[in-house]
Amino acid sequence: MQQEQSSVNELNKQKMEFPRILCSIYLVVGLMLWQGNAEPVEDKRALLDFVNKFPPSRALNWNKSSSLCTTWIGVTCNEDKSQVIAIRLPGFGFHGTIPPNTISRITSLQILSLRSNYISGHFPSDFSNLKNLSLLYLQFNNFTGPLPDFSAWKNLSVVNLSNNLFNGTIPLSLSNLTELAVLNLENNLLSGEIPDLKSPMLQQLNLSNNSLHGGVPISLQRFPTSAFVGNNVSLGSSPTIFPLTIPSSQPCCSKSNKRNRRLVLGVIVAGAVLGLAAFLVFIFVCCSRRKDGDALAGKLQKGEMSPEKVVSRNQDANNNLVFFEGCNYAFDLEDLLRASAEVLGKGTFGAAYKVILEDATTVVVKRLKEVAVGKKDFEQHMDMVGSLKHENVVELKAYYYSKDEKLMVYDYYSQGSVSALLHGKRGEDRVALDWDTRIKIALGAARGLAHIHSENGGKLVHGNIRSSNMFVNTKQYGCVSDLGLANIMNSVALPISRGGAGYRAPEVTDTRKAAQPSDVYSFGVVLLELLTGKSPLHPTGGDDDIVHLVRWVHSVVREEWTAEVFDLELMRYPNIEEEMVEMLQIAMSCVVRMPDQRPKMSQVIKMIENVKQIDIENQP
Repeated sequence: MQQEQSSVNELNKQKMEFPRILCSIYLVVGLMLWQGNAEPVEDKRALLDFVNKFPPSRALNWNKSSSLCTTWIGVTCNEDKSQVIAIRLPGFGFHGTIPPNTISRITSLQILSLRSNYISGHFPSDFSNLKNLSLLYLQFNNFTGPLPDFSAWKNLSVVNLSNNLFNGTIPLSLSNLTELAVLNLENNLLSGEIPDLKSPMLQQLNLSNNSLHGGVPISLQRFPTSAFVGNNVSLGSSPTIFPLTIPSSQPCCSKSNKRNRRLVLGVIVAGAVLGLAAFLVFIFVCCSRRKDGDALAGKLQKGEMSPEKVVSRNQDANNNLVFFEGCNYAFDLEDLLRASAEVLGKGTFGAAYKVILEDATTVVVKRLKEVAVGKKDFEQHMDMVGSLKHENVVELKAYYYSKDEKLMVYDYYSQGSVSALLHGKRGEDRVALDWDTRIKIALGAARGLAHIHSENGGKLVHGNIRSSNMFVNTKQYGCVSDLGLANIMNSVALPISRGGAGYRAPEVTDTRKAAQPSDVYSFGVVLLELLTGKSPLHPTGGDDDIVHLVRWVHSVVREEWTAEVFDLELMRYPNIEEEMVEMLQIAMSCVVRMPDQRPKMSQVIKMIENVKQIDIENQP
């Protein structure tokens, strides 16, 4: 009986223990899952301390409530979001010295880029805590004092401390970096001899424009002379030392001794003369290089941006990219100049390039030509354009101004321009624009243009409406780009063979004096493009026989051949003839000859909306 009671008690005890064990298992698993998905709390605190103590002039979206791994500008985490591994904040306008015990607490950091700012003071000593650092970019700042001891960083592969005010000698500890592939210390105040950097992986070296002296070590003589120019160094092996001792067996005043002394003296004098001449040539080359550096050398060439041509320090400091509020891009002018680029097209006011940056960010860079205004007026105009926000207007993200270059940076639209979609290669694999998409393109572009016309007290003009300046967003609605450039450019007189002439209203003789009714006319031409599938100026048979689209449509409609007007690709869609005719009537009302007889863009929107009700999700 006692044994049975004991068994029952043991069973009850086990029953009571089982929920506790189960609860413990749930708790452990839950903690593991929570830790696997949790953000790096300590790294977040360190970064918030950094930005609170060291606020940039360009706004950052860092705050306690948002996710640093998914939303913070310039911050990259590892795959499981447990550690911050990269901080890229170039050109954000940091001024002063980096506060201690902030970035140095992010011990898993592998990439740090704070280039093109205004950071001063000595190299932060607590950066020695960043044991995992691999890529370090601090160029184009105002750092002073000696270079750091590099013994703490065993994984460093790229070190760029160029264009600062570092002084002292180059530390020998650099030779201990077995992974070092790129070292750039140009344009500093470094002195002393060049150490023997026996880094087996070193591929790029630049020590130019410092105050170094002596000979170039044999291990570094494989690099071009440009890596050492601007220093008082011997670019060959160590200088030859001529012996001046006289053999004791020779009488001091013998003829052979005199000949030897004359020979030695002659060699020394000749060497001195040659050395002086080489030094003068060297100074001339250095001065020429520094003078040439004042101009923006990183030109955007067809198909690529020349990476070997860089911006001078002064110009980069005074003329960095200007980003607009809310822009989440983390790159600077140097990134653009080094990135690969593809020519998208050459328009009325300049060429456009598709630029793919190091972190795979893709943007469009417009390189302007024939800008007619100075820096102040240009900046004021860019500020006005950059402040204009609308879902159907391609947003200006940043701009750059210098004497030689004016650049504008936009988002990249992967589907390309409306012109490319309409007039691109036609073949078996071509995806034709269906009727609903064409209406969406027209409606979106009309809304964007109407919003532009409502800005600046209702006086803002686009001035260059054409299908190559329209793009398609993710909802398949048209968006307008190249806003307001006509006002700041030289007047462009386009020959009749150029496509831009096909969009120009009859009353426009000076592109700088375009008005809103002329925008309406150009928009009407785009509508005709969508309806006919033809370019504004298109050949009709002969090589030199160019027909204006508006005149051709007028002639066809006048002869009552209305069906001949429409794109053959639209004929496959049933029951749209009436809608196409209504859209044709809207287009014809936009391209009437008298400007005061054209409708306002707000009226055009209503007319297009009445053609077909397809726009529930995109109502503003």
